[in-house]
Amino acid sequence: MKCTVEDCSGTYEEQLITHTVRYRGQIVVIDHVPAQVCDVCGDILLAPETVRRIEALLRTMPHPVSTVPLYEYAQSA
Repeated sequence: MKCTVEDCSGTYEEQLITHTVRYRGQIVVIDHVPAQVCDVCGDILLAPETVRRIEALLRTMPHPVSTVPLYEYAQSA
């Protein structure tokens, strides 16, 4: 499928991505999410059933497979 971003000549390809979302004040990272990714601009499309699965994961918040450190970018004055 041709990319939907204006003036982009790319096409979408099936890939597994790492999806990051802020939910109830927490940053949640979900790995191996199926998505369509533009081979030129990197635009990402998620299928409706994928979005529903992510929403279900967020509602139940199962025990994470692993945890990672979180660093905040702050510009010095």
